[in-house]
Amino acid sequence: MTASSFNCIPGLPILHSKDLVNWKIVSYALAKQPPFETYNTVQHGNGVWAPSITFHNNEFYIYYPDPDFGIYMIKSKKAEGPWSEPLLVKAGLGLIDPSPLWDDDGKVYMVHAFAGSRAQIKSLLVICTMNAEGTVANNDEVMIIDGHESEGTIEGPKFYKRNNYYYVFAPAGGVSTGWQTVLRSKNVWGPYEKKKVLEQGKTNINGPHQGAWVQTQTGEDWFIHFQDKGAYGRIVHLQPMKWENDWPVMGQDFDKNGIGEPVTTFKKPNVGKKYPIEAPAASDEFNSYKVGLQWQWQANSQIHWGFPTSSGYFNLFCINSIKDEKKISDAPNLLLQKFPAEEFTATAKLTFNARLDGETTGLLIMGLDYSYLCLKNNNGKLYLNQKTGTFDKTISQTETKPVLVENNTIYLRVTVRKGGICSFFYSLDDVKYQPIGANFTAKEGKWIGAKLGLFALSQKVTNDSGNVAVDWFRITK
Repeated sequence: MTASSFNCIPGLPILHSKDLVNWKIVSYALAKQPPFETYNTVQHGNGVWAPSITFHNNEFYIYYPDPDFGIYMIKSKKAEGPWSEPLLVKAGLGLIDPSPLWDDDGKVYMVHAFAGSRAQIKSLLVICTMNAEGTVANNDEVMIIDGHESEGTIEGPKFYKRNNYYYVFAPAGGVSTGWQTVLRSKNVWGPYEKKKVLEQGKTNINGPHQGAWVQTQTGEDWFIHFQDKGAYGRIVHLQPMKWENDWPVMGQDFDKNGIGEPVTTFKKPNVGKKYPIEAPAASDEFNSYKVGLQWQWQANSQIHWGFPTSSGYFNLFCINSIKDEKKISDAPNLLLQKFPAEEFTATAKLTFNARLDGETTGLLIMGLDYSYLCLKNNNGKLYLNQKTGTFDKTISQTETKPVLVENNTIYLRVTVRKGGICSFFYSLDDVKYQPIGANFTAKEGKWIGAKLGLFALSQKVTNDSGNVAVDWFRITK
């Protein structure tokens, strides 16, 4: 499984599961995002939009859209990599949500959608041909559906063939309010008939959006999709699926209207054996020569931002990457990860080796609004306070009165409760924690959920920088 990563790098996370329930991150397909001159700086909400991952001819293919540049292809013989350099297979503004199909006769096609913000057209799907290698998508598009009348904001298509039918699975109606529509035809160019196959109904699973069909080795069919949960991002759901009269039937039809609804509990897929509970990484002891796969920067990473050490800690350098501290959201060198659960506590042990006046480090919650604990070097003394602000439309920031900290090793903590309510604490001994600042309600970012993590910044550019030795970062319930 892969996912949109927008401006976060490394991008295109590759997740692996043996039972469709327990997942872990095994690699990233995109080490650096092109064009480099654009994505070396923070581009909130831009970059990698909805990708598709396909296995063909003993290779994994990912087609991903960048709405400002076009559709790229990247491939690998192993999911763990190495992955090829991104290849622009179709240039154009607003081309999004590509999905390829290698047909039985050797012909190759792609279905995709349009982002109205760039293309000035939207709510429609087109199919074009590709060359045999899948490296060129031709400009011979045929529109297969105009969704304006009854399938508004139709997007995110996935392309399949079964029993001589061509199928396009596509969400419509909007990310947080829509449903799943399926199109089918015995001619790749159509005309396509359509059917609504999954909707929220009276369940609490809004959307349900995007998605893909998976068949297990025992022949079971399943549908994976996401649900928009605000600050918690887009969480993944698994629906049972079967075929009736050559139409997919998803979820369970609780209200008996002929359209499936998402289930909240169900029997796990039968894959022939049982596998242990597993989840994507969250905590990191920084004892390895590589950082955990949960971490991403906000732009293409630079070597001087920080690196693991052979001494059991991650070394973050205080870099002058923004001119105004109120624009911390534009700092590319924020080391962040997704919220791992609805409720959790995150604690980091930091040793701040400040060298220049005004250098800062701390623990951060980042979305359209942000709040963080800021440890600052002020004339050789360290002060801690909470800073809270927004960068959605207007830039504003408030902060609490700084507290003098007598030790350069400190433990910073945030506890997140239901609703994304965040409370901050600090300690000098990892035993007694003092509350600091006010509660903060996390907010989603630009097309993504809120993130949390660490930073190290400087107000000056000199021939040296202070550093922050991050001993560990631990997530607990």
